[in-house]
Amino acid sequence: MVMPIDLRSDTVTEPGPAMRRAMAEAEVGDDYYRDDPTVARLEAVAAERLGAEAAMLLFSATQANLVALMAHTRRGDSVILDETCHIQNHEGGHLGPVCGLTARLVRSDRGIIAADSLARVFQRSGEVLYAPTSLLCLENTHNAAGGVAVPPAALAALRAEADRLGLAVHVDGARIFNAAVALGVTPDELFRHTDSLTICLTKGLTCPVGALLVGGRDFIAAARRWRQMVGGGMRQAGVFAAAGLYALDNMVARLADDHAAARRLHHRLAALGFGVEAEPPATNMVYCRLPQRVSDGTAFTVALAAAGVRVNPPGGGRLRFVTHAPLTPAHMDQAAEIIGRVLDETAKAA
Repeated sequence: MVMPIDLRSDTVTEPGPAMRRAMAEAEVGDDYYRDDPTVARLEAVAAERLGAEAAMLLFSATQANLVALMAHTRRGDSVILDETCHIQNHEGGHLGPVCGLTARLVRSDRGIIAADSLARVFQRSGEVLYAPTSLLCLENTHNAAGGVAVPPAALAALRAEADRLGLAVHVDGARIFNAAVALGVTPDELFRHTDSLTICLTKGLTCPVGALLVGGRDFIAAARRWRQMVGGGMRQAGVFAAAGLYALDNMVARLADDHAAARRLHHRLAALGFGVEAEPPATNMVYCRLPQRVSDGTAFTVALAAAGVRVNPPGGGRLRFVTHAPLTPAHMDQAAEIIGRVLDETAKAA
């Protein structure tokens, strides 16, 4: 049986034999008591790579973002976010019900928020009519913007304006290593303008579970209580911390291969014709708009899956293709050929 080319997300990767061995052989202890040496090592390595004082292991990037929001704010505060960001749209709506926060939404330019837009939605404390704004949330890479990497200069400008307004800055950096590789900078250059940052170990880095929250020592200490409150306390977590250590040492540099595969797929999709509008990829995501003849995007994705290419149903009229290990340029050529064939069949059936 030929395995389908799965382009739904870079979370569909599987740990390879070396990562599995690291997990099986991990030295463990009870993380509640801070006795797990592998967790401690992973947290220390992550903090060092990002140039942060401390780090904390969590189950997922969504949980890490949630804990960061709770640690940075007080119930009743408001938070500035891009209207298309992951925290606002794809984390179960925790901002209000769980955190007790109000969203102050701004519109970004392909994932990059203009610094002068913050003041327009900022609400000062001391006014009984308003929810005081205490936090700015950013996303890097920015998923909905096409996997765009936000450069250090843009982060520095936002940091300066946040300081002027008295805001803390949190970055949903689930794919922060993709951003660093794409921009040709070290990860610490993307952290230094922030107060906290989330790293996802399962997006492109092939870990089966896990995320990290990095920040100041006092912030991480406070965040541990919030992690416990939302059910994030762990015991022998060294089993999956070992996967994270392996990933940070062995899986980051190869993200450049995913970016190259995305460029290859974009080139092939752009050459298809059929009215396909493929957006040039910034990292490992290719977004495209389907031609008008494809009236039912969900049915099209079902047909694609039957032909051997798996993608998520379109959102906002766009399909997303995400490259990841172990897919190669040859897989991209094959995927484009299948997409073209299904488009041709769709046209003939119209």
